[in-house]
Amino acid sequence: MAVAAPSASTEATSQDGVDAPELRYFVFALFFIFGGITSLNDVILPKLKELFTLNYTQAMLVQFCFFTAYLVIGIPGAQLVKRIGYMRGAMTGLLVMMAGCLLFIPASSTATYGLFLFALFILASGVVVVQVVANPLISMLGPQKTVHSRLTFAQAFNSLGTTVFPIVGSALILGSLANVDASKLTGAALDSYRAAETSAIVHTYIGLAVALLVIAGAVYLFRNRLHGEHHEHSSPLAGFSLLRRKRFGWGALCIFLYVGAEVSIGSLIVSYLQQKHVLGLTERGAGDMIFMYWGGAMIGRFIGSALLRVINPGALLAMVAAGAIALILISTNTTGAVAAYSLLAIGLMNSIMFPTIFSLACEKLGARAADGSGIINIAIFGGAVVPLLTGMLADTSGRLGIALLLPAACYAVIAAYGLYARRPASDQA
Repeated sequence: MAVAAPSASTEATSQDGVDAPELRYFVFALFFIFGGITSLNDVILPKLKELFTLNYTQAMLVQFCFFTAYLVIGIPGAQLVKRIGYMRGAMTGLLVMMAGCLLFIPASSTATYGLFLFALFILASGVVVVQVVANPLISMLGPQKTVHSRLTFAQAFNSLGTTVFPIVGSALILGSLANVDASKLTGAALDSYRAAETSAIVHTYIGLAVALLVIAGAVYLFRNRLHGEHHEHSSPLAGFSLLRRKRFGWGALCIFLYVGAEVSIGSLIVSYLQQKHVLGLTERGAGDMIFMYWGGAMIGRFIGSALLRVINPGALLAMVAAGAIALILISTNTTGAVAAYSLLAIGLMNSIMFPTIFSLACEKLGARAADGSGIINIAIFGGAVVPLLTGMLADTSGRLGIALLLPAACYAVIAAYGLYARRPASDQA
């Protein structure tokens, strides 16, 4: 998943940026890790759904708790980074992420679903703080004239993380699922089964905690290496007045809907591919295919960067959104491999949506661009709301195909925005 720029405004001491090239590798690692951790939710969601015999609405609370952190922590996280600086802000975010990973230990030992959700919220809170740091930091670390290429390259590491983590996570987490139906167990037997099976989740997140600690230690060693850092101390709520601008307000809504649609589809892939009329795969087999969805987004990002040089951004946004709708309709009205791969191909359509919506919405904001990016960051909360509503629709209708119509409706709004925003901002009120 793509990430928003923070609400903190920065400037380097010169047009050549900060002379600390070794820090770029650290920022690339940040993009890789928080992208991967976010996509790992698509693996643990079906695991927890089976272990705790959840319906789709209850299972989607995984995404709800994770993405609610963007709403709750977005502005405070930006204010924290303004106060303590990028490097110490990154270290704080990494340590909070590590704490969230370690909370999976008591969640597993007590076999309590609520504790898993709390651990995910804490983990996501750290992710939000790290995201607040990442984009402006990579912008500072090099010449101004190459800032767009550096950001694109860094985003590729984010996509790499969303592609690799589900593959590894599927092997470590879904691969250990015992051949037992949790719905047939009760009492102590059920608690014992849940504790034993969630140990696979714990081991995975303990490994992540160790990696996060190592990276946080590296940040500590370089905590005073970054110079030329400057922040504008504006009101935390300054950006909300921008919602009165049609182009920006509609764009923020589209970010909300896009993240919600992307996360909804990613969360349902395993269950969708397990259906007999699709591929009838095992949980592990379906989990192994998640990487195609996120990998498509990675490939599409490179293709899209070339297409955006020759095609109007708004028009291209409308085209890929329409393509996503078409793929959903094809998937829900066919069976077998066609139904499966048309759903996975939506990742290719998703690839350019976030950065394109972001740039179109923030066009001509000038000095208020930082305030706008803060609101965009909060709009990622759509990843909490839309998946939950999609889960409720799946439960009430009893069909995943019907539930996918909600993401399709989200893409329809995005397509309309693309057509509206194809004209320059100066031509519109």
